[in-house]
Amino acid sequence: MSSLGDSVKLPCGLVFPNRLAKAAMAELLAGSGNAPTPSLLKVYDQWAKGNWGAVLTGNVQVDVNHLGSPFDPALSDEYTDPETNKGLLDTWSKYAEASQQHGTPSIVQVCHPGRQSLRFAGRRGIFASPIAPSAIPLDMGDGFFQRWMSWFVFPPPREMTQADIDLVTRQFVDTARLMADAGFSGIELHGAHGYLIDQFLNPKSNIRTDAYGGNAANRARFVLDIIRQTRAVVPPTFCIGIKLNSADYNSSSFEDTMTQIGLLNEAGIDFLEVSGGTYEDPKMWDPNHSQPQKPKSTTTATREAFFLEFASAVRTRYPSLILMLTGGFRTRAGANYALSQNACDVIGIGRPAAIDPAFADRLLDEGLGEDEAKLNLGRVKMPAWMGWIPLRAVGAGWESSYYTQQIQRIAKGLRTIVPV
Repeated sequence: MSSLGDSVKLPCGLVFPNRLAKAAMAELLAGSGNAPTPSLLKVYDQWAKGNWGAVLTGNVQVDVNHLGSPFDPALSDEYTDPETNKGLLDTWSKYAEASQQHGTPSIVQVCHPGRQSLRFAGRRGIFASPIAPSAIPLDMGDGFFQRWMSWFVFPPPREMTQADIDLVTRQFVDTARLMADAGFSGIELHGAHGYLIDQFLNPKSNIRTDAYGGNAANRARFVLDIIRQTRAVVPPTFCIGIKLNSADYNSSSFEDTMTQIGLLNEAGIDFLEVSGGTYEDPKMWDPNHSQPQKPKSTTTATREAFFLEFASAVRTRYPSLILMLTGGFRTRAGANYALSQNACDVIGIGRPAAIDPAFADRLLDEGLGEDEAKLNLGRVKMPAWMGWIPLRAVGAGWESSYYTQQIQRIAKGLRTIVPV
C-alpha cells in the first residue's frame, strides 16, 4: 500500500514529492485588473511552505471577457511569445516563483466558464451573451424566482460557432504556453463543476449535431483538441492534467463518461482529478446535500471521500491512469483509507488548506497521533434571511465564500477562523 509520504511520478516525468495536493479553490484576489496581485502571491507563498506534494491554483480564465467571478485571474491579451509579451510573462513568472520557491510543483487550473459566466463578470458587457456548446440556459429551479434569478445572474448563452470553438481552443493553448514559459510545472484543464469543457462533455448541456456532439466521443473532441494542440507547444516535461465530474452510477451517462476518460487517457493526460457538482446541482459545495455515491460502510474514514466509488471504478477500467481524488478529506485516516483502497494516487485537500496552509505537514507528521492529524470543520452558519431565498446554490455559495474569506485572511497575515 502507498503511504501519504510516498512520491508520485507522472507520465511527463514531473514528480510530486508526496501524495497530498492542495486542491484548487477560488481566491478572488486578482483585483479589477484580473492579474496576479501581491496579495495572491502572499497566499501561494504560504501554501508553498506547507510541504504539499503539489499546489493547484484557483481558476485562471483563458479569456478576460468571460469570467466566473469579477476577480478571477485571466489572460488580458493574446500571448505570442516571451519577447513580444515580456510584461505579461514577467507578471505570471512572479506567480510561478511564489508558488514554487520552496520546491513544491505548482499546477495552474485553466478554465473557461462558458454559460456559467456571471452577467457582471468579464469585459464583454452586461448585455452580451456568454457562450456555450448549445444555447441551453442554466436551470436553477422551476419557480418564477429561480428562473428570474437564473436569467439575471447568468444570461442565456448563445451557441458557439466553429469560429468561437477555434478561438477558445487557441486561448486555452496560449494560456498553457504562457504558464509553461512563466515556469509553472503544469496545467489542469477544468472539465468539472459545469464549466465550458464540462458543458461540451455533458449531453444535458451539449445537444449539438455536428462533430462536437451526438455521442460521447464527439462531445470530447473540444477538450481532446486542446490537449493535442497544447502538447505540441509545451515542453515534454510540462504536466497536463484534467478535472472531471464523477458520474452517477445509476445514470445512463456513466458509460459515456468512461468512454471519454478512455479517450483522455489515450491523449496522454498526466493525471485525472475526480471531483463533482455544478451550479445547478452543487454536490461539492452544498453542506445540506447528501453526498453522492456514499460508501456502504459508515466508518469515518470511508465517509470522508465524497467520490470514492467512482474513482475506484475508473481505476478498474484504467489502472495506469494517475488519479487524484478531491472532496471531503479532513483526516489522515480518511486519506490513508482512500490510498489503501487503491482508489487514487493523490489526495486533493481543499477547505482544510484554506484554514491551515500547512495542513499537509500535520498529516505527514508521524509524531502526531490520529486524533491530532485532522481538522474538524463545522457547518458554516448562514444568516437567517438567506433561508428565504429558494436557491440551493445560495447555501453552497455562502459555504464556499466563507473559505475564500479565509484565504484572503491568509493574504493579510491574519489568523483564520475555523467554523464550529
